[in-house]
Amino acid sequence: MRGVRADRRAEQGRCAADGSGARKARLVSPVRIRAAEPGDAAAIAAIYAPYVLTGTVSFEFTPPDTRAMRARMEASDGLYPWIVATNGEGQGVLGYAYATKFRERDAYRYVVETSVYVAGAVQGQGVGRLLYETLIRTLRAQGFTQAIGGIALPNDASIRTHEAVGFRRAGVYREVGYKQGRWIDVGFWQCELNDSAIPPDEPRPFKEIGVVRA
Repeated sequence: MRGVRADRRAEQGRCAADGSGARKARLVSPVRIRAAEPGDAAAIAAIYAPYVLTGTVSFEFTPPDTRAMRARMEASDGLYPWIVATNGEGQGVLGYAYATKFRERDAYRYVVETSVYVAGAVQGQGVGRLLYETLIRTLRAQGFTQAIGGIALPNDASIRTHEAVGFRRAGVYREVGYKQGRWIDVGFWQCELNDSAIPPDEPRPFKEIGVVRA
């Protein structure tokens, strides 16, 4: 039967973006992380488009244009973070990361799904890792309890990035996506952000917390 297959070898672990675990990202050149702004939508859309048009990282078939990307950013309603990496002067978007609600039902509201995309020209230079570390740190400060990352398989680079910041494999959905003439498995990696207190505190909005840096 197809569905989620649990991975007993990998237990859920605390994300390492607080500096207590994995080594920090090594950057080739100075990079600045800041909150995404509406004016970044065009650059973000341009970074995302190749992931849609080539390969199977994204399950979309048509890249969103600037207006559609801006609408996605605005849909976060100030609760979920959208952040960008720029060069040292704060210009030129090199990559972006964001979180969304994991599922629609109210009981899921303490959990987020995370995504990171980096421009092709700077892949392998530590930008994605830095974005993820900052995103996790911010989500933890907001009070979310778990982060979930979905990965279209195979994708060794994405798996390494997730596990480097503390994610652990939770399970795999078999053959749930069809793109470029083949069926694709999707793996889910999970990371504990905060202790699951009873009752939990409500997460604080990103617009109040802002980007939490090291």
